[in-house]
Amino acid sequence: MVGLETVTALIAKDGLAILAPIAMLEGPIVTVIAAWLANRGLLDVWSVTVVVILADLVGDALFYCLGRWGLHRLPLRWRYRLGLNRARLGQLAGHFHEKGGRTLVFGKLTHSAGAAVLVAAGLAKMPLWRFTWVNLLATVPKSLFFVVIGYAFGAAYSRIDDWIARASLLVLGLLVLGGIVWLLKRTLKR
Repeated sequence: MVGLETVTALIAKDGLAILAPIAMLEGPIVTVIAAWLANRGLLDVWSVTVVVILADLVGDALFYCLGRWGLHRLPLRWRYRLGLNRARLGQLAGHFHEKGGRTLVFGKLTHSAGAAVLVAAGLAKMPLWRFTWVNLLATVPKSLFFVVIGYAFGAAYSRIDDWIARASLLVLGLLVLGGIVWLLKRTLKR
């Protein structure tokens, strides 16, 4: 990613026009920076809020579309190497049919598992209307949280970026550890 100072300068100069595409790529810290700029009077905080929510939803929809229509274009051999055989895709579809909403909210709030969960929702062929609705319900509070953080403490955006990165790494580590424990229990039961 481009440096935070460069992102700040671009958003301050070009405003919402540049905020939307950057927020699709790197949402939380860009939201913090844009809200801080709104606090300084360079942007409107309500416009920032709407733009970051819409950018987050569009970015998530692109990941969903990748799973739904993009990965099936891979050669069969590659899909099997990724573990995307019929049985596993059937299990995934069943999971998203029963627990898709919870899984999406979990993916949105952990930030570490977000992209994988969004692609998995597409692979599972989760209905688009349900995906969009649940994703909206998870995106709004998350985006509002980062707008508030940015508006109140945005001058420390470099430190906030470090905290976001550390929290994401911690959650990722816990997810990996949880996955290892789950695999060990599953293996020992056999």
